[in-house]
Amino acid sequence: MLIYALQYAFIVFSVALLLNLWRLYQGPDLPDRILALDTIYINSLALLIILGIWHGTQFYFEAALLIAMFGFIGTVAAAKFLLRGDIIE
Repeated sequence: MLIYALQYAFIVFSVALLLNLWRLYQGPDLPDRILALDTIYINSLALLIILGIWHGTQFYFEAALLIAMFGFIGTVAAAKFLLRGDIIE
Protein backbone atom coordinates (compact mmCIF):
# COMPACT_ATOMS: atom_id res chain seq x y z
CA MET A 1 0.00 0.00 0.00
CA LEU A 2 2.90 2.35 0.75
CA ILE A 3 4.26 1.78 -2.76
CA TYR A 4 1.02 3.02 -4.33
CA ALA A 5 0.93 6.07 -2.07
CA LEU A 6 4.54 6.92 -2.96
CA GLN A 7 3.84 6.52 -6.67
CA TYR A 8 0.78 8.73 -6.44
CA ALA A 9 2.64 11.38 -4.44
CA PHE A 10 5.54 11.31 -6.91
CA ILE A 11 3.16 11.87 -9.82
CA VAL A 12 1.30 14.67 -8.05
CA PHE A 13 4.47 16.52 -7.05
CA SER A 14 5.92 16.06 -10.54
CA VAL A 15 2.83 17.65 -12.07
CA ALA A 16 3.01 20.46 -9.52
CA LEU A 17 6.67 21.00 -10.43
CA LEU A 18 5.79 21.23 -14.11
CA LEU A 19 3.03 23.73 -13.37
CA ASN A 20 5.46 25.79 -11.30
CA LEU A 21 7.93 25.81 -14.17
CA TRP A 22 5.14 27.05 -16.42
CA ARG A 23 4.33 29.83 -13.93
CA LEU A 24 8.02 30.74 -13.75
CA TYR A 25 8.10 31.09 -17.53
CA GLN A 26 4.68 32.72 -17.91
CA GLY A 27 4.55 34.89 -14.77
CA PRO A 28 3.65 38.46 -15.64
CA ASP A 29 5.46 40.11 -12.73
CA LEU A 30 8.67 39.54 -10.82
CA PRO A 31 6.89 38.62 -7.53
CA ASP A 32 5.02 35.87 -9.38
CA ARG A 33 8.30 34.47 -10.64
CA ILE A 34 9.88 34.62 -7.19
CA LEU A 35 6.89 32.78 -5.72
CA ALA A 36 7.09 30.17 -8.48
CA LEU A 37 10.79 29.70 -7.78
CA ASP A 38 10.06 29.25 -4.07
CA THR A 39 7.43 26.62 -4.74
CA ILE A 40 9.82 24.86 -7.13
CA TYR A 41 12.21 24.52 -4.20
CA ILE A 42 9.44 23.11 -2.03
CA ASN A 43 8.27 20.63 -4.67
CA SER A 44 11.80 19.43 -5.40
CA LEU A 45 12.28 19.02 -1.67
CA ALA A 46 9.15 16.87 -1.49
CA LEU A 47 10.28 14.78 -4.47
CA LEU A 48 13.64 14.12 -2.85
CA ILE A 49 11.98 13.05 0.39
CA ILE A 50 9.69 10.70 -1.54
CA LEU A 51 12.70 9.22 -3.32
CA GLY A 52 14.45 8.81 0.02
CA ILE A 53 11.51 6.88 1.40
CA TRP A 54 11.25 4.81 -1.79
CA HIS A 55 14.94 3.79 -1.83
CA GLY A 56 15.35 3.70 1.95
CA THR A 57 18.55 5.74 2.02
CA GLN A 58 19.66 8.80 3.98
CA PHE A 59 21.38 10.49 1.03
CA TYR A 60 18.16 11.97 -0.37
CA PHE A 61 17.22 13.46 2.98
CA GLU A 62 20.56 15.25 3.22
CA ALA A 63 20.12 16.59 -0.31
CA ALA A 64 16.63 17.77 0.61
CA LEU A 65 18.04 19.59 3.62
CA LEU A 66 20.59 21.38 1.42
CA ILE A 67 17.91 22.38 -1.07
CA ALA A 68 15.77 23.72 1.77
CA MET A 69 18.62 25.87 3.08
CA PHE A 70 19.58 27.21 -0.34
CA GLY A 71 15.94 27.78 -1.21
CA PHE A 72 15.39 29.87 1.90
CA ILE A 73 18.51 31.93 1.28
CA GLY A 74 17.57 32.43 -2.36
CA THR A 75 14.04 33.51 -1.54
CA VAL A 76 15.22 35.99 1.10
CA ALA A 77 17.83 37.42 -1.28
CA ALA A 78 15.32 37.76 -4.12
CA ALA A 79 12.74 39.42 -1.87
CA LYS A 80 15.35 41.81 -0.50
CA PHE A 81 16.47 42.67 -4.02
CA LEU A 82 12.87 43.24 -5.06
CA LEU A 83 12.21 45.60 -2.13
CA ARG A 84 15.47 47.56 -2.02
CA GLY A 85 17.19 47.08 -5.35
CA ASP A 86 20.35 45.67 -3.76
CA ILE A 87 21.15 42.64 -1.66
CA ILE A 88 24.09 43.83 0.41
CA GLU A 89 23.74 47.08 2.31
